[in-house]
Amino acid sequence: MTLRIDAHQHFWTLKRGDYGWLTSDLGAIFRDFAPADLIPLLMRNGIDKTVLVQAAPTESETHFLLGIAEVTPFVAGVVGWTNFDAKDAAWRIADLARNKLLVALRPMVQDLPDPKWLARQELSSAFDATADSGLVFDALVLPAHLSALAAMMVRHPDLTVVVDHVAKPHLRKGISESFWDDMAVLAKQPQCVCKLSGLLTEARKGAGLDDLKPVFKRVHALFGSERILWGSDWPVLTLAASYDEWFAMAQKLTAHLSATERDGIFGGNAKRIYLSGRGRG
Repeated sequence: MTLRIDAHQHFWTLKRGDYGWLTSDLGAIFRDFAPADLIPLLMRNGIDKTVLVQAAPTESETHFLLGIAEVTPFVAGVVGWTNFDAKDAAWRIADLARNKLLVALRPMVQDLPDPKWLARQELSSAFDATADSGLVFDALVLPAHLSALAAMMVRHPDLTVVVDHVAKPHLRKGISESFWDDMAVLAKQPQCVCKLSGLLTEARKGAGLDDLKPVFKRVHALFGSERILWGSDWPVLTLAASYDEWFAMAQKLTAHLSATERDGIFGGNAKRIYLSGRGRG
């Protein structure tokens, strides 16, 4: 049976002080989260491995997460951070990639002021270094960033790109056709993958299966079962639903697919994309 992999989860320790977005008004998630908090949820839902994702724009947090991964068998790999704008970015990326538990890099694009940042020519050496190091690029983007992301992918066809949280569509206001047009452009690039995560926190309070069915239908039509990853986005998820609720909902969203397709979405695709030659498979 294919490994079940949660392709997107976080740990953090508040006293580190580098989580600028994580403030007390976020209530339930304004506390430390560690492997011991997640283990019962993984066991209850039959999840074998996870991909641990950065939550702070610092290399020190990336090393902190790699340290957790070293001693936590269920963490298969880490999505880290480095400064792509640094003059020595290519060297930094190659140096970080010496740790095989690092599987991807994720600049926090959604927080950057320039919506065209991804298309900057001066970042090309950093994107090349990411691909050359065998790392994936996790795109934490909003709808406004999709055209720049598409331009970057055209210039870097060897770089595997995972679009986090379906690019955070405007679920509360209603998703525009222009958003799906932009996603269709991304999906035409064979190296682009979409992560089914983070949707409930973008949706209206109390959103359920009926709210997400149209979204999954469009994502599946564009990317196909082989280019979709399931992730929890825990513990951010808990602002909208429990781990058990989201996993059960995702199972229902994919119930019409074949066993092989579901195995891919819930683990096989993450293993192929993140863990081929890197991480802890």
